[in-house]
Amino acid sequence: MNDHTIAAATRVLACNWRSSYTVPAAGLYPHQWSWDSAFIAIGLRHISPRRAQQELDAIFSAQWADGRLPQIVFNPRLDVQYSPGAAFWRSEQIPGAPAVPTTGLIQPPNHAIAALLVHQADPEESERRGFLPRAYRRLRAWHGYLENRRTGVSGLVHVVHPWESGMDNSPYWDAALAAISETFEQAIPRPDLDHADASHRPSNAEYGKYLYLAARYRDHACDDRDETFPFLLEDPAVNTMYARSELALGHIAELIGLDPGPHVDRAHAVTASLESLWSPDLGCYVARDVVADTKQEFRTVSGLVPLLIPDLPRTEELLTTLRSPHFALGDVALIPSHDLTAVTFNDARYWRGPSWFNTAWLIAQALHEHGYTDDASRLSSQMVNLGIEHDFPEYVDPRTGEPRGTQRFSWTAALSLDLYKRLHPRDGVAL
Repeated sequence: MNDHTIAAATRVLACNWRSSYTVPAAGLYPHQWSWDSAFIAIGLRHISPRRAQQELDAIFSAQWADGRLPQIVFNPRLDVQYSPGAAFWRSEQIPGAPAVPTTGLIQPPNHAIAALLVHQADPEESERRGFLPRAYRRLRAWHGYLENRRTGVSGLVHVVHPWESGMDNSPYWDAALAAISETFEQAIPRPDLDHADASHRPSNAEYGKYLYLAARYRDHACDDRDETFPFLLEDPAVNTMYARSELALGHIAELIGLDPGPHVDRAHAVTASLESLWSPDLGCYVARDVVADTKQEFRTVSGLVPLLIPDLPRTEELLTTLRSPHFALGDVALIPSHDLTAVTFNDARYWRGPSWFNTAWLIAQALHEHGYTDDASRLSSQMVNLGIEHDFPEYVDPRTGEPRGTQRFSWTAALSLDLYKRLHPRDGVAL
């Protein structure tokens, strides 16, 4: 990757910028997505720390009164280009929703990680704009929502919809969805299929269940008090990002003169609770269906993401699984989203096999922090090379590296740019 390709990544981010935030990709994803924006800000900080701050400020400005950061902030003028859109959610009718139209669902809490990195990119600009204290208030409320409204007796955060995990059609959700007899009874618009191959996307049957769950959650005012809600799952990646973000929030608190202790304590508590999701037979963490009280025994990239926790007791076991034929670190493109040897593996369909750039970034970061710098560098180089070779695809076939999904994808460009910048000592930042 040279200066020309740095410019290519920058162009993707510039083209997808919409005055105060970045869309994931023109056409297929015309709104602002929550965890996308956090990942995008991590790359934007190398181009314009101020724009990276604006990216996060935009999602913070759509925060609900209860503290949640919504999965999507809609551009109402483009509502027909994505389903379900603002007209489906009718957030303006829900008490506590912001003035802008949003979903009621959430996404993984990676925002504090991004906010700390963005501040560190230009502390003077951050201080001049009052970014860090402003971000801290929003992030504390966001984490408070997760602790008070989404944490069960296990001590782990649960998701109420596959979309909240960010890994929409992971095998983790199969049993819980199959147990739901209801489906969405109205026509299911699929504008996504105008931009992507149907064989790469979730099926209409899956979308019927997705929309049923979304409509039920909406019709209960998104209040998390529907005691018979049929979908509650604890996901390892969601809880890992929560724990890691609490550590970041503790660092932010210290930087603005506040006590980091409560955040550090919370991170340690979530890490301890995460052990309830460990599967000794699979050598990785798995999801748990809270309703059925059953573990979902699948190897997925979500179950490897806990490597990102600094004091994780299972690091060596996860590395063994990562290097095994199930994920084949170094022998395939990036990190497959699902076990290469499983009967449920599909090299084309969304989160059932293809390799994604955001999860590769998380694993590369974790490998480096644990001292596996050669593995981290190889994975980072793969990510950068595949990104530029295929015009920053949404995801790739793990066996061939063939691009899948849409192209000129914002977090692919942003995270490839981030790794490239940090792999070159002349930039003054180490990976």
